[in-house]
Amino acid sequence: MRRLPLALACTLLLAACQPATPPAPPAAKPAATPAAAAQPAFAFEEASIADLQAKMAAGTLTSRALVQAYLDRIAAIDRAGPRLNAVIELNPDALKEAEARDAERQAGKPRGPLHGIPVLLKDNIDATPMANSAGSLALADHRPKADAFLVARLRAAGAVILGKTNLSEWANFRSTRSSSGWSGRGGQTKNPYALDRNPCGSSSGTGTAVAANLAAAGIGTETDGSIICPSAVAALVGIKPTVGLVSRSGIIPISVSQDTAGPMARSVADAAALLTAIAAPDPADPAAGERKDPTPIDYTAHLKADALKGARIGVLRQLMGYHPDTDAQFERAVAALKAAGATVVDARLPSFRRWDAPEMDVLLYEFKDGLNRYLAGADTPYKTLADLIAYNKAHAAQEMPYFGQELFEQAQAKGPLTEPAYRRARDAARRLAGPEGIDAALRQHKLDALVAPAMSPAWPIDWINGDHFTGAGYGVAAVARYPSITVPMGQVHGLPVGIVFMGTAWSEPRLIELAYAYEQASRARRPPKLLPTVAYAPLP
Repeated sequence: MRRLPLALACTLLLAACQPATPPAPPAAKPAATPAAAAQPAFAFEEASIADLQAKMAAGTLTSRALVQAYLDRIAAIDRAGPRLNAVIELNPDALKEAEARDAERQAGKPRGPLHGIPVLLKDNIDATPMANSAGSLALADHRPKADAFLVARLRAAGAVILGKTNLSEWANFRSTRSSSGWSGRGGQTKNPYALDRNPCGSSSGTGTAVAANLAAAGIGTETDGSIICPSAVAALVGIKPTVGLVSRSGIIPISVSQDTAGPMARSVADAAALLTAIAAPDPADPAAGERKDPTPIDYTAHLKADALKGARIGVLRQLMGYHPDTDAQFERAVAALKAAGATVVDARLPSFRRWDAPEMDVLLYEFKDGLNRYLAGADTPYKTLADLIAYNKAHAAQEMPYFGQELFEQAQAKGPLTEPAYRRARDAARRLAGPEGIDAALRQHKLDALVAPAMSPAWPIDWINGDHFTGAGYGVAAVARYPSITVPMGQVHGLPVGIVFMGTAWSEPRLIELAYAYEQASRARRPPKLLPTVAYAPLP
């Protein structure tokens, strides 16, 4: 669920590393935009969940027809054509599930806003009858006997599980120089805005699939950026909830401290509808009890177009400076916040970047402990992290053709969670990012939220060197265990970039209000054209 592999030049590449800005392309006549291969028109291009629901309510569309349309779309551009390689497995029961939802609707018993809506899941979430592999060939035959808690919630809400999406293998927590979006089982997922660019990780398949209209919406998971990063580079809305709002039961883990699942969609409204369905207390999740008021919330009630009027927004310029064109788009976004009625002030994180080193220790300790616990209850011959390390060595040609398993080995060397070193790191990371970081900045200026550029533009896929990017602005919310939401804010040379809204724990309703108001004011999302590459061109 981590967003990127670690870089040796940074103590931790889970927060915003800020190396020198790469040189600008040489001044030259702008190249012509590369032509996209001709693709058949898609009847549900950019269709919202509300649009689809209205058609089904009116009787002009069935869930079965909708599911079939998405299956055909997947066959046309994911398995063939440009071969986005975003969907790792289809649900063999998808059409049957859709027919059941149609029968319920016919009987006058629709379950709600998600009734009959096809949704994709990241392939680290238990969902019957499909495999749950985390992209690893070791778990390619691991078929859980029950749905994850959040999948049961989606099905209870009437959603149709369309299939599973590819991901950065083991949620990008295997190697220090991995390529985001690559897994041994699924291969390399492409970015739909430029097929030679990286989709960012680790919810890369979900990001590409939803952006390219392979499903109505999807679910990703995050430890540090793996919802926000792929959403930002695919012009999506991604919501990374407060840890504990959405159950982690039935999800292959990295960190009990930071893991969460969350929605990835083409609009704030669609993401809010998904969050409403999956947010519920789970007695099996130790973080669920941290929410003082477990009353269900309809997050779609917080879609308020005027929410920025009178709002106080803090701009985190500490999280800028790694890419001038991204900064330029961000300044336009800040101007749009002001124009919509917000008071915008510069804010600072007093503990800036001091959470990096303890976070890394926490993730290494918790990955070993959490993965061993998950595997112990799974129907697979591999019961420990040590077993998986041995498997990768024995199948190196398939599993490690481009990069190794340094993080696996570092985690294996850690002791139990009873060690004082672990507890010190855990407490320090949470304190520095939360009370002494985000909360301190919010309190100092009486702010509703903090904003920063979510992510640099997508970088070229590189299996030799691994991921190389310039920076990101969301890591502090992940370490603090607080919510964040990214919304499209524009493009850089045809590549999407997003603005991320961050708040204190359990502030999802207010963040959704602000994100929705900004989205309505900016209307920055542009659908992908499946171009083979991007051409440099002067920015406006």
